[in-house]
Amino acid sequence: MSPARLRWLFVPLALALLSPMPVGATAKKKQKRPVATQQKAKPKPAARPAAKPAARVETKSQQLQRLYAEYWEQALQLNPLQATFQGDPRWNDQLPNYLSPEFRQRSHEFTAAWLAKVEAIGEDGLEGQDLLSYRIFVRNARDALEGERFPGWMQPVNQFNNPATLVAMLGSGASAQPFKTVQDYDNWLRRAGQVPALFRQAVANMEQGMAAGVVQPRPLMDKVLPQLDALIRPSAEETLFWNPIRNMPADFTEADRQRLTADYRRMIEEQLLPAYRMLRAFVADRYLAASRDTAGMAALPDGAAWYAYNARQSTTTDLTPEQIHRIGLDEVARIQGEIRKVMKQVKFRGSMQKFFRFMQEDKRFQFADEEALLAFHRSLEPKVMAKVPGQFSLLPRAGFEVRAVEPYRAQSAAGGSYMRPSGDGSRPGVFYVNSYDLPTRKTWDAEDLFLHEAIPGHHFQLALQQELEGLPAFRRFGGETAFTEGWGLYAESLGRELGLYQDPYSWFGYLQNELWRAIRLVVDTGLHAKGWTREQVIDYMLENSASSRTDAIAETERYMAIPGQALAYKAGELKIKQLRHKAETALGPRFDVREFHAEVLKDGSVPLDVLDAKIDAWIAARQATPDQSPEIPMPTRRDR
Repeated sequence: MSPARLRWLFVPLALALLSPMPVGATAKKKQKRPVATQQKAKPKPAARPAAKPAARVETKSQQLQRLYAEYWEQALQLNPLQATFQGDPRWNDQLPNYLSPEFRQRSHEFTAAWLAKVEAIGEDGLEGQDLLSYRIFVRNARDALEGERFPGWMQPVNQFNNPATLVAMLGSGASAQPFKTVQDYDNWLRRAGQVPALFRQAVANMEQGMAAGVVQPRPLMDKVLPQLDALIRPSAEETLFWNPIRNMPADFTEADRQRLTADYRRMIEEQLLPAYRMLRAFVADRYLAASRDTAGMAALPDGAAWYAYNARQSTTTDLTPEQIHRIGLDEVARIQGEIRKVMKQVKFRGSMQKFFRFMQEDKRFQFADEEALLAFHRSLEPKVMAKVPGQFSLLPRAGFEVRAVEPYRAQSAAGGSYMRPSGDGSRPGVFYVNSYDLPTRKTWDAEDLFLHEAIPGHHFQLALQQELEGLPAFRRFGGETAFTEGWGLYAESLGRELGLYQDPYSWFGYLQNELWRAIRLVVDTGLHAKGWTREQVIDYMLENSASSRTDAIAETERYMAIPGQALAYKAGELKIKQLRHKAETALGPRFDVREFHAEVLKDGSVPLDVLDAKIDAWIAARQATPDQSPEIPMPTRRDR
């Protein structure tokens, strides 16, 4: 799960979730005494007191590094779920009521206080990574405070993100919450005991939203009910929450096994299931009737400003929704021109719409079953890795796995997604593949999905940034959506260089997915800034791409649930491609794609304007370097 996926959870940590790199990299060296003190000693006066050592004066850089480390430690205490997801177990028994007004106030005070501390030091005299860290911290803290004017807390539940599915993910035993020791099991007992209060707060917030006219669109809440129904069962043993008991480690004593089994049955049946039933009853009996029949944010109070804020946050640019809409239309036209070339290559006769239908309906493009789908994705790793040395000189050391999306969330989940590895290396990165509605998961769509979510997309970028050394943790474990998703989409464009897209249909798969991201610019802005309806968005996607109706509906409702987020992909990809073209033009035969990729990735996730300036500086430095071609080392896994 990428940082962007967690941002809704940790509103006060907008700055902590926005970029990535390591903590503790600024360990202070002990200063040696001056050499003069080692001269031959003279007799000491009898009663002279020992001189006090001179107070050490910190540089600005050292002061800021110390503040960043203190900030991150306190941030994890404030948001223990963030600690859990990055592999820090110290607060695995805690679940703060992050939806409560008290928590929102603490979060505001936290962000404002740390912003003041950092700004009091200022950026004068800083350079390099120190200046970059300062500007990212300040920018993101200010953005977080600005965003507090918009009442997202009144909409805590939708089909894409909600506390019910988060709790299910944690309690299933297949996510970030560990279940390896007796202490782990006791931690979840205590954390799960705090779920009913969180669910009650979600209901209270939605009630306030109903009174203020800040409610979710009806189609989104219709999808929430089956999600809840999939988790509510007559007995503890039938629930997903019983998995940790079912899979209890064999080395637990019999006494611990009996105690935990009884405690988990009691916790599930007396706390979790009643909380889930209460939330479901509220949604079904009260909230659905109050939900709105409009789809876009413009229908909400201050909705136009809210969406413009979301667009700026997502793209890390000052582009307006109207400008983004126009860029999307231009990209749709360009990519459709490339698809017409594929149609000519395969000698397809008919309109583009007929070609789209052929690509969706021809059974040669279907997987036989879920295992065949997973096996195909797993087979791509050795094929791609064989070509990686020609494109990359820097690799992460963390491994990754391919897993199926869990059934309880498959209906509303994307076709693929990625969860980054834990910070301590104990959990690999995970590429989740969705087999729901299997006939719609096409063979021609598999290669580009692997490149985006796994290698060299999210796995390379997100795992690498956690392993980078010398930078504060708020950069190491955060992530700018435009950079992260822009890199994922850019990674898809490298398929031919990495041994994929060897047939025209797979190449079409790449073009279709690039088209899909361009369409997002059109429909997300259309939905939230131009008054488009849900049906208009679905129709536009079906008319202009090879997407199935299942995908079109799921994607439309995703844009309704997280307005603006989908703009980040194409904005980031276009920027990286633009910078590569600039570097190739400026450096000519001295351009090395491995150096370019290393330069893009080596500082972790940054805002797009920062990336722009960074690559400009790299180009200038390469131009100033004597013309020579040093041997580039083979890729390494960043061994410490």
